[in-house]
Amino acid sequence: MANKETVKEENTVTIDGNELKESELTEQQKYFASQIQEARAKRMQLQRQMDRNTAVINSFEAALVETTKEIAEEVLSEEK
Repeated sequence: MANKETVKEENTVTIDGNELKESELTEQQKYFASQIQEARAKRMQLQRQMDRNTAVINSFEAALVETTKEIAEEVLSEEK
């Protein structure tokens, strides 16, 4: 059987353009980095929700405008 060597890559953090290994950080710095990572993930999630909500609003606004035009045309045709 052949030996399989596994290499475990260490997580890194980029600070002001400098890449640091997680093992080189203090516990406080690791905490700050994890807070930043979580906040960025949350921001991305919220942005996707906002994009989806904007699309829904645009769709309903278009539908409202269209139905309003249809009703206006019906009223105008009845008046003739």
